[in-house]
Amino acid sequence: MNAQKYFAELLGTFLFMMIGYASVANFSATTPAMAGILVVPFAFGLGLLAAIFAFGHISGGHFNPAVTVAMVLDKRTTAIEGIGYIIAQVIGAIGAAAVVYVTVSQAAVKAGVTKPGPGISDVSALILETTFTAIFLVVILTASKRAGSLAGVAIALTLVAIHFALSTLTGSSVNPARSIGSAVVGGDLNAIWIYLVGPTVGGIIGWGIFRASEMGAEEPAA
Repeated sequence: MNAQKYFAELLGTFLFMMIGYASVANFSATTPAMAGILVVPFAFGLGLLAAIFAFGHISGGHFNPAVTVAMVLDKRTTAIEGIGYIIAQVIGAIGAAAVVYVTVSQAAVKAGVTKPGPGISDVSALILETTFTAIFLVVILTASKRAGSLAGVAIALTLVAIHFALSTLTGSSVNPARSIGSAVVGGDLNAIWIYLVGPTVGGIIGWGIFRASEMGAEEPAA
């Protein structure tokens, strides 16, 4: 039933982002900035893992428009269902940011807005977000097909690694819903285009790499 799947994507994205956004509010308010480089990557990765285990069995556990785009291209879901997923994901992310806004402050939400770091141009941030989203999608598509019960762990740990790589460079999005939630509620849309275009294109590229690798793996031995 599609309604159940959409609701699972909404709740899963809410859970995922609630943990991630709250971790940013927590470290920015109470600890030195360097501590956040350790806290936030694990919070987002473990938040994704929690969402996958809680709701992934219902919807497939996308919780990211870039993932949904790749899954549509890979024919694991339909285009119509994909649109519903993306709408649900954005609502879930905005809802999570709204809870942080109400319970902490708008400044706490704004602290989590993804934007290029010092010395990083918009173009550089776009390239990094595209590249790392492609990497993320190769892992997601491969693990979800071949890793069975370990897929959720592999995907979550990959997101942790990506956050370690990108957190001070781009804010580490690789997820348009993640960026939309904090940007809309935090009131800072200045760089949002980077995090809509980069992860979406990266998702398409990641799918292309996955399909090419699968074709190679499926070729019969000479």
